[in-house]
Amino acid sequence: MCESLPADPYLAFLDELVTARLLIPSGVRGVYGRGGDFEHVVEQFERLVTREGRPEKAEVMRFPPLLNRAHYAKINHIHNFPDLMGSVDTFTGNEADHRAMIDTFQTGGDWTRSLVPAETMLVPAACYPMFPTATGTLGEAGRTVDLRTFVFRHEPSDDPARMQIFRQREYVRLGTADQALDHRDAWLRRGKALLESLGLPVEAVVANDPFFGRGGRLAKATQREQTLKYELVVPICSTEKPTAVSSTNYHLDYFGKAFDILLPDGSPAHSACIGFGLERIALALFKHHGLSLERWPREIRERLELD
Repeated sequence: MCESLPADPYLAFLDELVTARLLIPSGVRGVYGRGGDFEHVVEQFERLVTREGRPEKAEVMRFPPLLNRAHYAKINHIHNFPDLMGSVDTFTGNEADHRAMIDTFQTGGDWTRSLVPAETMLVPAACYPMFPTATGTLGEAGRTVDLRTFVFRHEPSDDPARMQIFRQREYVRLGTADQALDHRDAWLRRGKALLESLGLPVEAVVANDPFFGRGGRLAKATQREQTLKYELVVPICSTEKPTAVSSTNYHLDYFGKAFDILLPDGSPAHSACIGFGLERIALALFKHHGLSLERWPREIRERLELD
């Protein structure tokens, strides 16, 4: 008698989320609509983050999920993450070009060859559109900016926590190396305490980004050796491979150099950020407290002001 194979935990959780109408499939892996209860949790968690970040007196900025292509060219994303990027293409031809495209479309050919790149890329991280706006000389106190937007990463997956399009909420610090590091380290502690207050089993780990290719292996090693990035991880579909729901990053003076963001002495500014993955945190909460909000522990409901 053949033994049945164990169910894929990612597909199993995804099926539960879809059945509960928390996620709405689009026909593309990693691209979902969100149901009302899911959005309610995201909104209330964001309000909690806002309350936690109020002492920062941060400047609030909100950008669309599009990035100036010329600004994209100033950073090394194309070198480090070519497999994750998203480019916006559009049609700019004349009537004859349009007819040719329609003919190709109707015969099942590759009509996308008629498109050309627009002036925009899809945003890969919430802080990227902000840095070009900060060009110039900072004051002695530096700047702290509160950001949120949808970001895109092309990594189709059956893991519901690995979406192609999702929201990030960030607090970014621009200033001296000490100011940036203090921001990162303080938010690592605060972010962990915040998630723990919601009943999530959180662990802080030294991490690295998914750099691409041969050069990426060196970049990963360097990032880990310098402890530039920490992740706050929570088991969602796997205890062996917990999911990063938040990360804190110290960028050194990389963005200061790329966009001429200067300190009063004329040297490039340093920067650091904390980012909360809003969809991942909502998924972690539904996984650990159940798919019905009415059955969540009272203290969690009160903490999030869900009623």
